Amino acid sequence: MTRTPLIVNALGQLDNPNAPQSMAAAAELNPTGEQYTVDARALADARASGLTAVNITLGYVMGDLPPYEHTLHEIDVWDGIVERHPDDLLKVTTAADIRTAARDGRIGVVYGFQNAEAVEEDAGRVATFAGRGVRVVQLTYNQANRLGGGSMAPAGTGLTALGHEVVDALNEHHLMVDLSHSGERTCLDAAAYSRVPVSVNHTGCRALADLPRNKTDEELRLVASRGGFVGIYFMPFLSPTGHARAADVVEHLAHAVDVCGEDHVGIGTDGPVTAIDDLDAYRDRLAAHVAQRRAAGVSAAGERPDTYPFVVDLRGVDQFRELIRLLERRGFPSRVIEKVMGRNFVDYAERVWTA
Repeated sequence: MTRTPLIVNALGQLDNPNAPQSMAAAAELNPTGEQYTVDARALADARASGLTAVNITLGYVMGDLPPYEHTLHEIDVWDGIVERHPDDLLKVTTAADIRTAARDGRIGVVYGFQNAEAVEEDAGRVATFAGRGVRVVQLTYNQANRLGGGSMAPAGTGLTALGHEVVDALNEHHLMVDLSHSGERTCLDAAAYSRVPVSVNHTGCRALADLPRNKTDEELRLVASRGGFVGIYFMPFLSPTGHARAADVVEHLAHAVDVCGEDHVGIGTDGPVTAIDDLDAYRDRLAAHVAQRRAAGVSAAGERPDTYPFVVDLRGVDQFRELIRLLERRGFPSRVIEKVMGRNFVDYAERVWTA
């Protein structure tokens, strides 16, 4: 390709993981938005990478924090971050905002949840979150919650009665229903029930790596057949060895396009643009963090002390351009690369946020 296309990361981070505050946060089970570092390097790296927009995680994911109150506070925190960097960041609430970010050379920030537990028993809270600018709501994390089953929940755990109510509310308020961490039954239930196309913003293909965080072809096909979106992550779950490489990302993208069609697949790296500088020191901290997640019962199968939560040869400022080069080498035409790198997410956002 002769130019960098519009790039949308369906799940990522804005952070400098080398900053002391972020290194301390990474050691905690449940870091908050205030502990991440959106500094000059994080912003410069994001711009240099060609990134147009990113869906970031805010709000309650796990642990003992009060879900609803903590989530509202996190929205305040991110509103403050965006407001402090008006020349660099743009809060995204419409698909047009992503195009505006591209035109202005800013990074679009999409507010998303990775656990809808903050709804608690009141689906009416979805209206509050929508009004505050949240645009993506993942129903469950790895464990079951009141809405349905996560990837590590007992097999057959389906969408609950409250889960159906929440999907109705998300449809009514034009928010994306994301099923990335959902268990298979809950994913199939929600994809079939939702009146609006759903997403799986960060996953892999179970046909290539049989781990519960990856989606079966049946899940992928159903999401796509109803107009939805599937993002492939840059995570260790892409390889049964736990040591995924860039070549694995390419093969999972190729399989997803085969199953879903070229109009429904994109990327959701689940990581920042800025790379960790000292991998040896990070490796020492990683084992303790994985042990902490296991002890808390929030980890997924495939998380191990020796597996980085990223793809070691597809990270840093050049990660998107390198992926484009690899897709070209794999035989992807420019038309499909542009769709995968960002256009499919924007088209999906138009179908949902204006439905």
